Amino acid sequence: MLTISNHVALADWEIDISQIRAQGAGGQNVNKVASAVHLRFDISRSTLPPFYKERLMALNDQRISKEGVVIIKAQSYRTLELNKEDALSRLKELITSATRQQKVRRPTKPTKGSQRRRVDHKTRKGKIKSLRGKVSSS
Repeated sequence: MLTISNHVALADWEIDISQIRAQGAGGQNVNKVASAVHLRFDISRSTLPPFYKERLMALNDQRISKEGVVIIKAQSYRTLELNKEDALSRLKELITSATRQQKVRRPTKPTKGSQRRRVDHKTRKGKIKSLRGKVSSS
């Protein structure tokens, strides 16, 4: 069970993780290639809510095919377990980015009060600067 957020979770059967070993691997990266992992996640067959499925399909990500299959390749670690965890965390980040609501900020005009405070602050700062270096005679 992969928990994405409080109300979104994926069952184990939805995520297919397979170990990939490249043919004829040699040289220094033998251990890395031997522990490579491909994660496959079918968006259309998943138990995600329809809204999340649509958002995932609309994402502009090269890991998502036109058929709605997410394929994540992980081979940066030497052990199989770490590569599995890495692939799962990247899937979780992808789904989270699709489920997050975009905040719409509307352009706001500065209020009269904020404009006045800004001018007051600038003039106060200017007065303090003009008094620097002057010796007061008392």
